[in-house]
Amino acid sequence: MTTASTEPQSLARNDRLVILASSVGTVIEWYDFYLYGSLAAIITTQFFSGVNETTGYIFALMAFAAGFAVRPFGAIVFGRLGDLWGRKNTFLVTMLLMGLSTFVVGLLPNYAAIGIAAPIILVLMRLIQGLALGGEYGGAATYVAEHAPPGKRGFYTSFIQITATAGLMISLLVILGTRFAVGEAAFLDWGWRIPFLVSILMLGVSLLIRLKLAESPAFARMKAEGKGSATPLKDSFGKWPNLKLVLIALFGLAAGQAVVWYTGQFYAMFFLERVLKVDGPLAQLMTAAALFLATPFFVFWGWLSDKVGRKPIILGGCLIAALTYFPLFHALTGAANPQLAAATASSPVVVHADPSDCAFQFDPVGKQTFTSSCDLAKSYLAKAGVTYSNAIAPAGSAAEIRIGAATVKSFNSVIAEDVQSASRPAGAITRAEFAVRKTAFEKDLAAALASAGYPARADSALVNKPLTIAILFALVFYVTMVYGPIAAALVEMFPTNIRYTSMSLPYHIGNGWFGGFLPTTAFAMVAATGNIYYGLWYPVVIAVVTAIVGLLLVREGKAVDIHA
Repeated sequence: MTTASTEPQSLARNDRLVILASSVGTVIEWYDFYLYGSLAAIITTQFFSGVNETTGYIFALMAFAAGFAVRPFGAIVFGRLGDLWGRKNTFLVTMLLMGLSTFVVGLLPNYAAIGIAAPIILVLMRLIQGLALGGEYGGAATYVAEHAPPGKRGFYTSFIQITATAGLMISLLVILGTRFAVGEAAFLDWGWRIPFLVSILMLGVSLLIRLKLAESPAFARMKAEGKGSATPLKDSFGKWPNLKLVLIALFGLAAGQAVVWYTGQFYAMFFLERVLKVDGPLAQLMTAAALFLATPFFVFWGWLSDKVGRKPIILGGCLIAALTYFPLFHALTGAANPQLAAATASSPVVVHADPSDCAFQFDPVGKQTFTSSCDLAKSYLAKAGVTYSNAIAPAGSAAEIRIGAATVKSFNSVIAEDVQSASRPAGAITRAEFAVRKTAFEKDLAAALASAGYPARADSALVNKPLTIAILFALVFYVTMVYGPIAAALVEMFPTNIRYTSMSLPYHIGNGWFGGFLPTTAFAMVAATGNIYYGLWYPVVIAVVTAIVGLLLVREGKAVDIHA
């Protein structure tokens, strides 16, 4: 009894070190992880230059997603170690793996130097990063929560929740600083490696800080009393009562939190750069500004969740985000690329094509040439970031692109390798002739789009920077609502002996799969429909499902004694 009553006071003296050490290490891991996402366009050129541009970018997004795909497996592997071996030792290992794999990417020769080995090693490093991050977050969140005094778990763990945003923000600032220091040409050539290499210094500092930590008191007490689980995986997922809690945690909290997180902090930046064609450094600078302004709200919502509960804040954030994403992204278009918004409204683009003429334009080996009239039209419009709608044309007819009152006609072609052969198809042309006709078609289409007011790139001088930052801030503000209290909410759902394992898996399935695949899925949805906003249906639907499931099945846990 005496030990229990004095423990909160003794812990209070170490609270700052506990939070600092857990947070600093996790910031570095997120910094490492998000460097890749921030530099996806450059990595496409460096490591996937052996395939066509569209396929290369999809490959780059898939490699980015690969790091998310393995996070649940990292949660299982390192969650089990954390429940058997201890919180501190486990997240020291995960941080070391993350830092070293990031450093290797900075040294890795590109496709031009070592061919296909370059993307293979890159993806391998991403897989190691994903595994490490899958084990890191659960350990840090559990460690801090198990140190928190009664009534302050939401507040204490909210500092861990800052780390993902801080890591992203620091990665953007380091990238921008390097860009300005070495110049854009040098950055595209070799300077992009510097942010990856710098991470080794950060790793050293964070390891020194974490080595000063003692084990979690809840874990140490559990071990001393012989109450630990010898089979945390079986106890977590092989027994229905706990497995049911894992599923509720996934669909009633983590999935919605994840899509709101990635929409606000990643898809928004992707949308600015890839769809609205805003200059990369400007898009990153505005995103960093929004992240900086919103970051204190992680702590605010964590603190408030100790007063009113985790559930209303997280589910409220999911619902508000789902209701406002479409108007916010429409407003983002008007603020960041007003010329594009005006042209879309005044001169809508419609592709009239025979559906059988339209292929799914993803070539895994980069060897196929898409030559149909529909494919030529849609591939150019998608690359130009132009919204279009689809209309059915008579069978066998060539596709037409109608831009307001203007019409540009595409062309059907059959390419024959042997033009001297008497058996070649009628009307077949050589690849050289096809290239000439394609160039002429794209020139006519570009001229028609320009005449209708569609810009090739967003004019940086016309970007309404304060309004763009305000919209980005609103999107990140939703992130702070759903993410600030999530660690405390998940920790409170599971007993100490299987807590690391049980909370890590739903968190990383939610954030690794539902959230991590959001950019790739949304991009594919946009490319398939021609509507630049169509990809938003993915986070909207999942956020609504989470709000409903959470409302019905999640039990409020702010008053739960996690040391019992």
